[in-house]
Amino acid sequence: MQTNFIYILFTYFFVILGSTAIYAQEIDTITKVNIPAQREVVFPLSDSLNSKPLSVVDSVKTDTIKPQKESFLTANVVATAKDYMRYDRKNGQAYLYNEAKIVYGDLTIEAGLIILDKQKNEIYAFGIKDSTGTYTQSPIFTQGENIVKPDSIRFNFTTEKALIHNSRTEQGGFNVKGETTKRENDSVYYMKNVKFTTSKDIDNPEYYFYARKIKLVPEKKIVTGLVNMYIADVPTPLGLPFGYFPLTDERASGFIIPSFGDNQNRGYFLQNGGYYFNMSDYVDLAVLGDYYTNGSYGVRIESNYALRYRFNGNVSFRYEKLLNSERGFPDFSESSIYNLRWNHSQDQKASPSSRFQASVNLGSSRYYQETINQTNTGNFLNNNLSSSVSYSKTFDWEPQVNLSIAATHNQNTNTEEINMTLPTVQASMSRIFPFEPKNGTKKGIIQNINFQYSLRGENRVNTTDSLFFKPQMFRDLQSGIQHTVPVSTNFKLFNYFSVSAGTSLQENWVFKTIDRSYNSNLQEVVTDTVNGFDSFRTYNFNSSIGTTVYGLFKFKEEGKIQAIRHVVRPSLSYSINPAFDEFYDTYLVPETSGLPEEIVEYSRFEGGIFGAPGNRYSSNIGFSVTNDFEAKIRSKDTTVTEPIKRKLLSNLSLSSSYDLAADSLNFQPVTVRGVLPIIENKLDINFNGALDPYALNSNNQRIDTWNINNGGSLFRLTRANVSFGYNISNKDFERGEKDTDKVENETFRSGGRPDDLFGKSTDLDGRLYEEEEEEEVVENDTERYRYSIPWKIRFAYTATYNNLRREDEISSHSLMFSGDVELSPRWTIGASSGYDFKNPGFTFTQLRFQRDLESWRLSFNWTPFGDRESWYFFIGIKASILSDIKYDKNRERDRSL
Repeated sequence: MQTNFIYILFTYFFVILGSTAIYAQEIDTITKVNIPAQREVVFPLSDSLNSKPLSVVDSVKTDTIKPQKESFLTANVVATAKDYMRYDRKNGQAYLYNEAKIVYGDLTIEAGLIILDKQKNEIYAFGIKDSTGTYTQSPIFTQGENIVKPDSIRFNFTTEKALIHNSRTEQGGFNVKGETTKRENDSVYYMKNVKFTTSKDIDNPEYYFYARKIKLVPEKKIVTGLVNMYIADVPTPLGLPFGYFPLTDERASGFIIPSFGDNQNRGYFLQNGGYYFNMSDYVDLAVLGDYYTNGSYGVRIESNYALRYRFNGNVSFRYEKLLNSERGFPDFSESSIYNLRWNHSQDQKASPSSRFQASVNLGSSRYYQETINQTNTGNFLNNNLSSSVSYSKTFDWEPQVNLSIAATHNQNTNTEEINMTLPTVQASMSRIFPFEPKNGTKKGIIQNINFQYSLRGENRVNTTDSLFFKPQMFRDLQSGIQHTVPVSTNFKLFNYFSVSAGTSLQENWVFKTIDRSYNSNLQEVVTDTVNGFDSFRTYNFNSSIGTTVYGLFKFKEEGKIQAIRHVVRPSLSYSINPAFDEFYDTYLVPETSGLPEEIVEYSRFEGGIFGAPGNRYSSNIGFSVTNDFEAKIRSKDTTVTEPIKRKLLSNLSLSSSYDLAADSLNFQPVTVRGVLPIIENKLDINFNGALDPYALNSNNQRIDTWNINNGGSLFRLTRANVSFGYNISNKDFERGEKDTDKVENETFRSGGRPDDLFGKSTDLDGRLYEEEEEEEVVENDTERYRYSIPWKIRFAYTATYNNLRREDEISSHSLMFSGDVELSPRWTIGASSGYDFKNPGFTFTQLRFQRDLESWRLSFNWTPFGDRESWYFFIGIKASILSDIKYDKNRERDRSL
């Protein structure tokens, strides 16, 4: 294509110059000319810049019609030059000077000087020198997405070969610079003294591979002779007698080279080696493995999939067989751990009435603590794994019906207890107002009467890690269906009070019940499981009344505080829960070992999926008061006329209830909670507590005696908690800038904290698990860092006090913190730690050091003390095409301790 273009362009130039008068003057606009196929025009072009064009001489005979010829041009040619375009008839050369440009189809040549030589059948492109003598406007050849930037080009359109000096091009992620390039044909180039690198600056790279001779097939491959690696122009002993580098912008299947090293517990290893399958444009698959010389091994399968405008997701499964010590030794042990991750999200445009989504993280409870393929500095602190897979659909009927099907999983990695629903089916009908008016809004108690219907069917499993997906797990499965019909209404009372009232009817179907009796022979209570359908029905009644009261306290306008507003939201509620004694039975425990005879009451629905209905009548009056305090403060800026609103205290609430049907201890403890704003949008202190009006006896049990009548205060503080989180950075001290830092690491994706207070997780490729952000473009980073070093710090504080049974102790008291400091544009250090004031000592501590080496990445993570004491060092090339060129070393904790 390129040779055809040069031939066509040269021929076309001479026809154009012979058929049209072109002034030899500065050209500022693009000239486009289409020439007829039969027209033959001979036109001499003057060399003088000021000469006028001669008249056109038409040599076509009017009495002879020549046969039609096909035009060799498939597109318009656009030629421009800033200073002049000139034709030398004597030497048969055409010149385009200063910002010369020729465009034909998808081909473009730009240079300071372009020369077309008809006698030698060659085209030349050069740069030019500016007024300071600097060589500028080097040639740029562009075809589609391929760009070549040499110092000069010489092309012969007869032999279809070219000679290019100091060419620069980008191929498949490589920047290639060759001292001399010979173009053999459209698809093969031979180059001499070549540098190729992934560095952005090809003229001054941090590193490069130097080859004496190479063969380049654009977008396919680079084949080299002797090649070795240079770092900062210093040759290294890393070299090969020959090299093969595939070039492609598309994904391709291929082997993944493993990393190797040694482990103090398991010997030498090959890690993360395998094969990548480019299955299609919609899905891929990577199969990786690890092997240790003591017999331990691991397998990892990962896949990403996506269908535009429909859905996308990823699946990961990891399995590890871990052997400790050597077979035959007394301390030998083996274990198997696994982890399954699946994330699926549906595009909102795919289906407006239905949605499928999944977030799965399940596996061995000890996976994050024992895995040897990751340095999970934060994940091992997370003691909960959770999963959810759900499908929901809305049926636009009248009334509207919503259907959802979900399977959930929750796993405590400390207790190894697992709770699952397989699945839960829920259906609900939208509210129906049977007495609403046909026109206008609903008013009054009658028109606002409404009811709903909802159904919930559930299969629930409670098991342990050791029984997960074994037959015993499914034998303990519980199933049930619950029907709920809530009926409610609301209305205004005296225009200031909002009143609501309602009742709820429930019917519960179960398929397992129990039968309990006392076995005299065994002298113990025996519980038998009864399979079969059974049901029970419950109902209740509730009502509430509330209002909002506003209070405004004004001060002098010239004062700093101009006004304080107090918003009070009191509410009073009443509820009745009947006793359902008909669902209860009794059994007799005879007198044994001096214990009196006892009649024990139980329900056959105990331990069922929906529990047993209550057998205690209650009639509760509840009350709550919520307060908000705001202030209007005069701004320090005299140009601002309106005062600034500041929150003084938010959501300060007190709530409790009184049981009218109870024989004693009618009052429930008063719950107090609130938010104290310290720094707007930065620091809020959350607090809550419980105040009990009843006293304790000598056995620390609640008694029906007011605490104040027992020699104490009006209330006993039984529980209190205070907590806050605070982020601060250098941007908080720069006007007009706010810290919008967002950290999302592997710990958060595993169900933990969304910040890095537990440290940042690092896979064994040295890459931190956090979202990559676009780098801020700064013209002079060094100047910025001279005056302001970017930094950020995060704090999380919590303290809990317990005095329910006269413990009078701080049960938990800790401060967690993390931070990062950019010492220079490419140096970053960070730390995550905490201090436990309850059990004095530092919590998990991690120190991080990172260096951006432009084309390389260097990191060092260190846990200096504790049972996770370890370090990990990594240096490697960033570009994925050369990700196997790296060095890493780590020392993990001694797991045998």
